[in-house]
Parts: sequence; structure tokens; C-alpha cells
Amino acid sequence: MVAFEKAMKRTKITVLLVEDHNLVRKGFRRMLEDDSGIEVVAEAATGDEGITAALQHKPQVVVMDYALPGCAGDEATRRILAELPETRVLILSMHAEPAYLRNALEAGACGYILKNALDLDLATAVRRAAEGLNVIDPALQAQAADSRPVARITPRERQVLQLIVEGRSNKEIAALLGLSVNTVGVHRANIMGELGIHNTAELVVYAIRNGLATLP
Repeated sequence: MVAFEKAMKRTKITVLLVEDHNLVRKGFRRMLEDDSGIEVVAEAATGDEGITAALQHKPQVVVMDYALPGCAGDEATRRILAELPETRVLILSMHAEPAYLRNALEAGACGYILKNALDLDLATAVRRAAEGLNVIDPALQAQAADSRPVARITPRERQVLQLIVEGRSNKEIAALLGLSVNTVGVHRANIMGELGIHNTAELVVYAIRNGLATLP
């Protein structure tokens, strides 16, 4: 009997759940574990924690929130897949804008589904992802067929941009990231140059609309 139970456990789809809101994470965990074929092997509350947990547990599927503190969901996805290319990453998001979907798919995610969908069936989405299928929310199918890339910025520039969106000064950003104020200024200038933007207000609007940063 014990051997049978161990064999059954090995056949379960292993899942890492990355979500910063505790109550939401618990709710998603219950949704997943109601399916006897799925096992949540770890949880994480930030993108960086998610990367660490993924490398430790090597789950078959990572269920990843898009808007995470620090390292955003698309960047965390990119970094996980660089180390674990066989892992499948399914993005959950409140954002239906095309740029968010585009960024997630460019990062290598196999799926993107909306958290607020009335018919959200997370367990089925995880099963489809584990089977090697792409899982795109039906409301976003047309967008997935037309996902044009936006300007590219580096992971460090993404961190700086997120903090700019949060209203941080260069001095505050430097302290938070362990950089010099001058280096932060260079990053800010590079970001604006890459995006063709000339003031902070326009930069914030562009970053939010194109999924490069999220409001705190």
C-alpha cells in the first residue's frame, strides 16, 4: 500500500505557485489541490523567491503572477527558463492589455490567463501546460496572434524603471539597488533613449501601458 501511494505521488504534476498576495495564493492552492493529480510543492511571494524555489524544487509547472514585487513575472519567467528549459510557466494576471501578454510570451511563458475570469479553471490550465500545450485566455486569443515586440531594456533597467514608476528619486533607487546615484542616472537616460521618451511622466505612462512596470 505504501509503495502504491508513493508511485501515485510521483505521477502527480508538481507545481510552484508564485503570488504575492497571501489570501489569493491560498485560494489558488486550494483550487489546484482539489485536483488529486496536482501537487503544489512550494510557494513564493516575490519573483526572486520564485526563481530560488524553482531551482530548488524543479517543478513541472510554475504558476506565476505577473505583477510581483521586485522581479516582475515575465523577467522571473525568463530567468527560470534559462536554467530549467523543460519547465512550463503559466502566467496569471489582472492585465488584459496586449503588451502584458506579449511580454509574457516573449519571456517564454506557455500560457497567460486572467485572474478575474469568471470561468477560471486553474487545474485544467495547469494540466494543459504540463501536456505541452499553450494556454491563452480565450479573451486574449486575437491578441496572441498579433504580438509585436516593444523596445527591449535590460533586467537592471527594468528594476530601475519599476522604482521610477513607484515615484522613487535617483537617490532612493541608488540606495535600494546598491548603486551610485550617477549609475542610476545613466540607467534612467538609457531607458529614455531606448524608448524615445524625454520626461518622467511620459516614461511612467509608457511603462505601465506596455507592461514594463506595474503600479505599487
